[in-house]
Amino acid sequence: MKDHLLQTILPRPMAERLNLAREYLQIYLLRLLHEHGAHRQLGFVGGTALRLLHQLPRFSEDLDFSLEPQDPGRWEARATFHALKADLERAGYRVTVKAKLDRVVESALFRFEGLPQEIGVASDPRLGLSIKLEIDTRPPPGARLEVTLIQRVYPVAVRHHDIASLFAGKLHALLTRNYPKGRDWFDLVWYLTEKKGLAPNLTLLQNALAQSGRQEIDSARWKAALRQRFGGLDWAAIQADMAPFLERADDAKHLQPQWIEPLLG
Repeated sequence: MKDHLLQTILPRPMAERLNLAREYLQIYLLRLLHEHGAHRQLGFVGGTALRLLHQLPRFSEDLDFSLEPQDPGRWEARATFHALKADLERAGYRVTVKAKLDRVVESALFRFEGLPQEIGVASDPRLGLSIKLEIDTRPPPGARLEVTLIQRVYPVAVRHHDIASLFAGKLHALLTRNYPKGRDWFDLVWYLTEKKGLAPNLTLLQNALAQSGRQEIDSARWKAALRQRFGGLDWAAIQADMAPFLERADDAKHLQPQWIEPLLG
């Protein structure tokens, strides 16, 4: 219920409230998806998965999934998004939903109207807090999936890519994204320091690169390929992109190429 969110968020420092409210709602949406059986069709991926499953020390905006059916049931995006909206309204939230369906990456933007004012971070009641759900309906093959019980606000069992497959997804983003994203580089540093020696799921990475029309890469070349991406990056812009999502905003200053490159060995 919304009252529980307010009781949880309002005692926290003002600077933390927006990110914490978004994370609360992300977990609540995961719980609702599970209750509607969507966990049997979806694999949880992306930055929010890293944070909730592996304590990545940054906040995230969206909930990302790959369509990985565990049973013969059909994924029904329209019905699922409609059911989530109804659940959220019953819980006391004012919600609008903008869905994009019938495409490879289906999405729904859930906007919680007036919530920034209710948690005390804005005075304008017209402002909202948004969370996007994205589902890749044609993910590359090769991911390994696990189920983990998350105990954060609500207990929820989440079906997700294993850590090597999540790493492969992050490398694919770093190697193919058309614009530099600070969160990608922050996550890379986390993998290289907190998960030293972790090998990416190369089958998944190679299939993802092939699906994107890029050259496949072997175990000896992904680090060299990352180094090639360093040149010409605007690291000030990367730091600025990263800062709002950090638990300690000043940590963005440490996102420097001269300190990241040696981590690649």
